[in-house]
Amino acid sequence: MFGLGRNKSEMITPEAALPGRAEPIPTADAHFLNGRPLKGPYPEGLETAMFGMGCFWGVERMFWKLDGVYVTAVGYAGGYTPNATYHEVCTGQTGHNEVVFVVYDPTKISYDALLQVFWEGHDPTQGMRQGNDRGTQYRSGIYVMNAEQKAAAEASKAAFAPRLREAGYGVITTEIVDAPEFFFAEDYHQQYLAKNPGGYCGIGGTGVTCPIGTGA
Repeated sequence: MFGLGRNKSEMITPEAALPGRAEPIPTADAHFLNGRPLKGPYPEGLETAMFGMGCFWGVERMFWKLDGVYVTAVGYAGGYTPNATYHEVCTGQTGHNEVVFVVYDPTKISYDALLQVFWEGHDPTQGMRQGNDRGTQYRSGIYVMNAEQKAAAEASKAAFAPRLREAGYGVITTEIVDAPEFFFAEDYHQQYLAKNPGGYCGIGGTGVTCPIGTGA
């Protein structure tokens, strides 16, 4: 079995990562709920965001419910293995995180509103895990598309940190980095909880409110 015997909560080095493949793995053509093309093209004026908050099934559902979100997709990012499969990511030998890619209309929902869902939707102090899900693929991450997103992400982290401390939580471990390449996950992962309403969702917030703006 891939990864047997290694600590999946320690980040793999580029040299030790699985080689992957040149061709993308097959995925869905359209969003299961709204029928919009998963890979685009997206209408002019829309913007994109990317977040890692633990198991991507539950995370994606948080974002597809938001008014102003055009399409969501789950995939892998932040590692070293090109076009990795889910089973490869689960070994901890790709370095990838399970992430959600969000396409949204900034005239209807702000990036700050997405950040509030991010911070309040999981526990960003747990390092390489989220709840009972352990490994580098479950780390907390904000993958920014531009300087404006990075400034907003850093400001929201600074605002949320003292609230978490007051509530008895530790230091935020969220990585805030420039968005790496996003690799779409397999078809069956896309909008998984819409296809399987009783499916596993290991995501849970802290109950602490993040004090950032939510207006469009």
